[in-house]
Amino acid sequence: MALPTQIAVRLEALGTNSAEVEERFVRGSGPGGQKINKTSSTVWLLHRPTGIEVRCQRERSQAANREWAWKELCRKLESRQRAARAEVTAAREAERRRTRQKSRGQKARMVESKHRRAKQKARRGRVSESE
Repeated sequence: MALPTQIAVRLEALGTNSAEVEERFVRGSGPGGQKINKTSSTVWLLHRPTGIEVRCQRERSQAANREWAWKELCRKLESRQRAARAEVTAAREAERRRTRQKSRGQKARMVESKHRRAKQKARRGRVSESE
């Protein structure tokens, strides 16, 4: 069975091939009676490289469930890719903040703080043994 074009386009944009996905049709469970217990309308997808698993039993139709499952898989893969990009960006930003130069105000406050600390330490004296 061919995938709908919009799903194929989303997979291509993600750099994923539909051959990397294992697709099975299994019997459903839960309410629905005899019909749900006799037909394999539930769609189960497994993206082997990432281990993402999707199971869909929304509709009575296998074709509708298949489309829902593929959409959900694309959504999860996109979310994973977005999170990876955000992590790289956050790491880059953290490095930038850590290594940037201090502003004049920050530097002046730091120097003033060091002067105060030095004066405080200078007031300390050695404790003599006679005391």
